[in-house]
Amino acid sequence: MSTASARYTGQLRTEATHNASGNTIITDAPVDNHGRGEAFSPTDLVATSLGACMMTIMGIVAERHSLDLTSATYDVTKHMGTEPRRIRQIDVQFRLPASLPEKERALLERAAHTCPVALSLHPEIKQEVSFLYQ
Repeated sequence: MSTASARYTGQLRTEATHNASGNTIITDAPVDNHGRGEAFSPTDLVATSLGACMMTIMGIVAERHSLDLTSATYDVTKHMGTEPRRIRQIDVQFRLPASLPEKERALLERAAHTCPVALSLHPEIKQEVSFLYQ
């Protein structure tokens, strides 16, 4: 079975369905590339996937070590390049609980950088990742 099925709905919009769950997402072309910008663009999804993947891997490690990350948040910023138009940098800023001990912080930070999305992105895409403990 395929992972997802999608259709073009017109006006630079797609609708994709996750086949195992039935969940759907819509993508729009960004305003700076002829679109409406009313939903994630495909490149927004790439950038957001990096943060989500890193958080998921940290969550796996946290569960293994009985650490609570339920209050953790992150922001993702995508930087586009021109000629060719492509992602040139993705910034991910994590906000994690200040109560995490130093040893566990280092463990989580190392784990984040091993996520499959981080390892799959082209090496020319700069990944700037920061961890704030609040």
